[in-house]
Amino acid sequence: MVSVDINCDMGESYGNWEMGNDEGVMPYITSANIAADYHAGDPHVMRETVALAAEHDVGIGVHPGLPDRMGFGRRTMDASPEELRDFVIHQLGGIRVFADYYDLSMQHVKPHGAMYTMLSQSADHTRAVIEGLLKVDPSLVFVATDMNIYNVAQEYDELRSVFEGFIDIDYRPDGSLIVERKVGPRDTDLMVERFVSMALEDEIETPSGEVIEMPADTICIHGDGANAVEILEAIHAEKDEYGIELANLDEIVP
Repeated sequence: MVSVDINCDMGESYGNWEMGNDEGVMPYITSANIAADYHAGDPHVMRETVALAAEHDVGIGVHPGLPDRMGFGRRTMDASPEELRDFVIHQLGGIRVFADYYDLSMQHVKPHGAMYTMLSQSADHTRAVIEGLLKVDPSLVFVATDMNIYNVAQEYDELRSVFEGFIDIDYRPDGSLIVERKVGPRDTDLMVERFVSMALEDEIETPSGEVIEMPADTICIHGDGANAVEILEAIHAEKDEYGIELANLDEIVP
């Protein structure tokens, strides 16, 4: 059997504005990346999302973003490495307190949107964030959203890190993501095919036909996708046939 984690960005609603389908998605994933009131989320949504993850035995992580609600954390800011580190630690603290409230442990950290782009483009920013996390809680798993970030993470022997792949976002041949502002329903069969290929073969096919390396131990499926629940249901229906078992990051990363 091959073990793989399915993660999803959660808790991105706030106030009267709803984002995603957390209740529908949560039963099918193993790790939840929870927004922490910077790019999305609010204290009530944060608490409710932590509670929902606990109900379904899903690993709890923070999904730190830039302080930019209007841009949903997808616009780059002129922030120093130290400022980015402080943004991440502050948001970690927010989710961690709600985890403590339910007597739960924090599992991981996965940067959101423009923040991970900034980390990908600057090793100094990545090192500042990692060193901050190691000082706060060295047991946390750091989810690297691309190979540039992952390579920097490998400099730290004491850091638990994991490489992430996406099945519902297309890749270019160089491994970069093709992020579209609006995406309709994805082909369910294709999503299952990508999941199996990534889990078993460490690869994925680009829209132009190239097969690229994608050695991911955690696979992201976006909960705000039009047919995210349908895709997750299909993966659960097929995974046993391919010898794939689902496990959260604490079970996968030593």
